[in-house]
Amino acid sequence: MAIAPVEGLSASVKGRIVDRGDAAYDDSRALYNGMIDKHPAAIAYCVDEADVSAAVTFATDRDLQIAVRCGGHNGGGLGSVDDGLVIDLSEMHGVTVDPAAKTAHAQGGAKLGQVDTATHEHGLAVPAGIISTTGVGGLTLGGGVGHLTRGHGLTIDSLITSFRFRCHDVGTVEAGPVLYDLGDAADVLRWYREFMPAQPDELNGFFAFLSIPPGPPFPEELHLRPVCAVVWCHTGASDSPALREARSFGTPLVDGIAPVPLPAWNSAFDGVYPPGDQWYWRGEFMREIPDAAIEQHVAFGNTMPTWKSTMHLYPVDGAPSRVASDATAWAFRDAVWAGVIAGVDPDPANADAIRDWARSYSDALRPHTLGSGYVNFQMQETGERVRAMYGDNYDRLSRIKSQYDPQNVFRVNQNIAPA
Repeated sequence: MAIAPVEGLSASVKGRIVDRGDAAYDDSRALYNGMIDKHPAAIAYCVDEADVSAAVTFATDRDLQIAVRCGGHNGGGLGSVDDGLVIDLSEMHGVTVDPAAKTAHAQGGAKLGQVDTATHEHGLAVPAGIISTTGVGGLTLGGGVGHLTRGHGLTIDSLITSFRFRCHDVGTVEAGPVLYDLGDAADVLRWYREFMPAQPDELNGFFAFLSIPPGPPFPEELHLRPVCAVVWCHTGASDSPALREARSFGTPLVDGIAPVPLPAWNSAFDGVYPPGDQWYWRGEFMREIPDAAIEQHVAFGNTMPTWKSTMHLYPVDGAPSRVASDATAWAFRDAVWAGVIAGVDPDPANADAIRDWARSYSDALRPHTLGSGYVNFQMQETGERVRAMYGDNYDRLSRIKSQYDPQNVFRVNQNIAPA
């Protein structure tokens, strides 16, 4: 690999600089997805906006590609770049809350867990994802799907300006998985596709294929058993008729619903999916789940290649559907579900198996989808696949890109080329 010129960077940036000669280099370049193995020329841990500006100037003056990293969770490893400069924002992680105005301001390096903790102290929340170590920046700019989506919209729908968010009155939720035998998957999916869209916005539940984690609170005899599930989150008054009906369907193996503080629920998957696992994922938007799609779901749900591999169908109707398609970058306001297929395993020897399963599953579902998926549920893509992610908004976003970044300096992303 060519060695990019980074001499003098430490004189421009106050924060710590890690380059290829440092003992900390391998740890510093590591990303959440262990399948991605990039070797940047250096990582600049910026401590303020002046550092960021200096790092951008340093890189552009030397024709170095730039990648911006917060949580490093991007599936395609877009928080890093070979032979270029990684601008790491993790030292800029402050979160301030104005409880009277019901707003929260997050610095560019803040993680979801930090936002959850700060807002929860005031009985407030920002709708976000389901892994607390995810960076706020990447999640928001891609849209942001999670447990509060139906009731309070996408993360981007609460964005006011910069990373200042409108907060919502959410403290403790009734949440947890209801797990079913894998043989019940077709019946559960047929019921779910009719039940979920008819419910009030405060009830959110995503369908999933998963394997039961090998630890508490799950019974030992069920550990690592492949199952189907609906993972529920209710934000309204307790003893909701909608939640009671949801819990009454079928013959569950486990009903894990209980009152839980939202920050705890938003970090419940952290232990299952620590940094460093191998990931390959694809996302698809859907307006309906026909019987032919259910057949494919059941077939691939029965062939999950590893215990961490999974498929989630997140409902994105409700509040997101009442925002205009051109109000944000998210074009698919008519979608009812955002699906993600994720092949996951800690062992690099299984990389081909999880990749092949995720691709085959996605390809089999494609005739039953809207032809694209959520930008944060993708590996690195180019060309028409990126255009499809933004739908009718792509050309407008391309014009905006040409105004603010005509040289396409910030191109290590699902890149929208300047018009």
